[in-house]
Amino acid sequence: MTVAVTLRVEEKLYQNRYLVDSGRPHIKVRPHARPSANLLGLTRVCPAQCYELNDQGQVEITADGCMECGTCRVLCEASGEIEWNYPRGGFGILFKFG
Repeated sequence: MTVAVTLRVEEKLYQNRYLVDSGRPHIKVRPHARPSANLLGLTRVCPAQCYELNDQGQVEITADGCMECGTCRVLCEASGEIEWNYPRGGFGILFKFG
């Protein structure tokens, strides 16, 4: 009899590696007086949990660990609330399958 092992999403994400390009984040949140509903939504829907609300009520990003899935681009790039570029060659997410 085979027993299935269930892994949590966090355990699977931990297997991936991220090569940080210090001082050159590939995503930036543009300054805003109040975050829009979509920008606030990123604090809940980003699978890597890169977005958070700070003490001043502003949405901030820590791009380290970004999976480059495009969720933030779909929600906020067209409105100009974020600036998204591909990481420089050799930097960013390094997926480990298995």
